[in-house]
Order: sequence, then structure tokens, then C-alpha cells
Amino acid sequence: MKLAYKAYDGLGKTTAGVIDAGDVVAAAEMLRRKGLYVAEIAAQETGSAKRVRRRRRVGGGQKLKNVALFSRQLCVLLSSGTQLVDALQAVERQARPGPWRDVIVGVRGRVEQGASLAEAMEIHRDYFDPIFRSLVAAGESSGHLQEMFDRLAALKQKQVQVRNSIVGALIYPCMLVSVGLMIGSLLLIFVVPRFAALFRTLDVPLPTSTRILVQASFALRHYWWVIAVVLVGGIVSLAAYLRGPQGKLFRDALVLRLPCIGRVARSFSTARMIRLLGVLVQAHVPILEALRLVKQSAGNARYQQLIANAEEYVSRGEPMSSAFSDTSLISPSVYEAIRSGEDSGEIDRLLLNVSAFLDEENDVIVRSLASIIEPVILIFMGLLVGLVSICMFMPLFDLTAMTQGGG
Repeated sequence: MKLAYKAYDGLGKTTAGVIDAGDVVAAAEMLRRKGLYVAEIAAQETGSAKRVRRRRRVGGGQKLKNVALFSRQLCVLLSSGTQLVDALQAVERQARPGPWRDVIVGVRGRVEQGASLAEAMEIHRDYFDPIFRSLVAAGESSGHLQEMFDRLAALKQKQVQVRNSIVGALIYPCMLVSVGLMIGSLLLIFVVPRFAALFRTLDVPLPTSTRILVQASFALRHYWWVIAVVLVGGIVSLAAYLRGPQGKLFRDALVLRLPCIGRVARSFSTARMIRLLGVLVQAHVPILEALRLVKQSAGNARYQQLIANAEEYVSRGEPMSSAFSDTSLISPSVYEAIRSGEDSGEIDRLLLNVSAFLDEENDVIVRSLASIIEPVILIFMGLLVGLVSICMFMPLFDLTAMTQGGG
């Protein structure tokens, strides 16, 4: 197969080209024999292959799982005394052919060239976030890379668990909502028109609710393309606005204020922030740098501002806990734990303990909300079908009453 590569020679000069080999591993070995250090290597793509690759682009959840497994594998290999390059080669052989294996090949090539592991990961920022790279750099500089990968594996595994719990809790409600929308659409498209034709034949006076339903059915059947254009345009415009600075601030503030959902969002954001900060402080990352890294990964603009305030407090020599006294974002118990950790000098241990407690609490909240949302959606679906049925049969009931009265 034809493989496109980018490599460096012994003088550090960049070279690129195409090599014919059985797979990525064989191609990398052939290039090494030529004295080249591989940076990137992947199958040469035609236009159609590029379109297929775009369709098969790795999702965020799969990336997180790959990085978690990668961290655990390197931790095990390094703890057994395996050299870093050999460990990367072993992980590379275990990976399936695809984008993730290409990432490992690129990282290994940069390390073989002489770059540090953190520097080698720099070109793959979509897989290795700033916190991951910072912890790897700290492990390399302290000589405890294996211990650092142990922490990273636990951190990434926890993120995978949180993601899976949220996705798992939302799958069934989303399916119910989809089924409800499908049933409502089918009723408007196929059932309501038949009743409307019957009402026209019988010349039955229609109640207001029935007329509204008949008109909605007519609009959906004859002007569906207008509705589709308006919906798509509205969704695209809303998405573009929410990606902007003002839209992001509005979205983040709205999510935190929503009933029930706001509480869950605050709890998850706090747990993530506290967990990352605890891991970084435990790895002896300077507190200002740790706050900067956590701010980049906060996700919510309100929490980014909160961490920016903490940076400002720390740079002025004031306690970091002073910035976390905002009860609209941080619960008083978390604030007290941070303050106590600063006073006792064990802030990293307290932060990790608090994040573990919040994670357990969040799991309970998610399961509880899922158990509440599901019957609510089922009740809503039943009310929808019942409302349509009542609106359609009310004119027939009126007609029967009029007939009996006239008789």
C-alpha cells in the first residue's frame, strides 16, 4: 500500500514523500533503516478516500478511551522497566490500524528523533490536551513518568466513566422523545387528514382545537419544505451564535440557571475543576500554571472566570480559596475544604477527596434524574396521543348528540 510520510534526517532537515509498504509499522521500519526519523505517516488518500476518512473521523468519546488505555498501557510497561521507545512500539503493535495508530507512530517517531514525550505529543493536541502534556512533562522532569501515567490513567478513566454515565442516562429519554415526535408527525400526516375529509363530507362544525390540528396537518403536508428550511436555518443560526463569545456566555449562564439541570451542571463542572486541580497540584505543578491549565479545560465561561479570579488572588499573594467563595458556582462545603487544605498544606489530598465525593453524588443525581425523566416523557407521549384523539372525536361526539337530539 502507498503511505505518505513526513520525517527528519540526521541533520534535522524535514523530508516528505510516499513509500510502498505492507502497513504503517513496516513503512516506519523501512524509513528508520534509511536513517530517517518518522514524524507522521498515513495511507496516501485519493479524493474519495478522504471523504470516507471524514465520515470515519474519531469521535470525542473514542479519543478519550484511546488516551485512557494508552496511559494505562504505558504505566504498566514503564513500571516493568521497559524503555520509553520500546514501550511506545509495544503500544503501537497493539493498536488497530487507523487514526489512533498513526498518532502513536508520530509520537514514537518524534521521541526517536530526540524530542521529549511531551513535545512529541504537542502536534496531536486533539488527543493530548494541555493538562495531559503538562503532567507528562512534569513526570519526565522529575523522573517519575510511570507514576504520572498511573495518575493520568486514573484521571482519563474517571472522565470516561463520567461521560458514559451521562450518555447512558440520556439515551433512553432521547429515544422516547424521538418516538414521540415520530408518532406526532405520523398522526398529523396520515390520521388527521382522514378525519378532516370525513368532517368535510358530513359538514360538521369543528371546535377550535380541532381546526388548529387540521390546519397544522395541512401545513405539515403541503409546506413541509418551508418548515424544514425554517428549522434548519434556525438551528444553524442558533449554533453559530452559541459558538461566538456572547453566545457562549449566554449559553453557559442559562445552563447554570435551569431548574434541576443547573444543579447537575454546577456539580459536574465543580467536580471536574477540583479533580484536575488536585491532580496537577499533587504532581507538583506550580499553582499558577495549574490554574491556567484548569481554566483552559473548564468548558463553562462562568467557571473560567472563577479560575481567572483565583489566578489573580494567587498572583497577589492571597489565598486561592478566596476566589471560590461564590456560592452560586461553588457549594460552601467545597469552599471550606479548599480553605482547610490551604491551612493544613494538604490541599491536593483534600481536592481529590472532594472530587471523589462529588463524583459519587453526581452518579446518584444522574440516575435519579433519568428515573424521573423517563416516566415524564411517557406521560407526555400519552397526553399527546390522547389530545389528538379527543380533538378528532369531539366533532363526532357533537354530531351524535345533535342526531340524537333531533331524533
